[in-house]
Amino acid sequence: MEKIKIKTIIEIVGMPKEHVEKTIQKVIDIIKEKKNFELIDSKIAETKEIKGLWSTFGEFEINFPNLGDLEDFCFDFMPSSVEIISPEKLNIPSSEVENFLNDVLAKLHQYDMAMKKIILQQRKEQKEKKETPSS
Repeated sequence: MEKIKIKTIIEIVGMPKEHVEKTIQKVIDIIKEKKNFELIDSKIAETKEIKGLWSTFGEFEINFPNLGDLEDFCFDFMPSSVEIISPEKLNIPSSEVENFLNDVLAKLHQYDMAMKKIILQQRKEQKEKKETPSS
């Protein structure tokens, strides 16, 4: 299978400004160190204040040898968008698509379980507050 070339955006939001700028630089350094894909180009936007928080983003052009490595990148870096530049059509073995879908489903189930635990904990705390007499 030929390489999958993407353009992607990774956003960093937080405070203070220096932390946001260090974090985006750390993201770039980690991406450069990775061996399962090739960073072709990167551009970082100016850090700006938006509603009391600082925000910046990086645009990255990256080559991936396969769909699995692209999937790992997405889970590891949580980009806000991914655009496949090439190839125009993907010829992917069904086993690779199955692995991709099962990994996505496993992550979704993890997040679902975490949310359910949070909701149950909140309900338990609310119930305990109602049962505890105020002084």
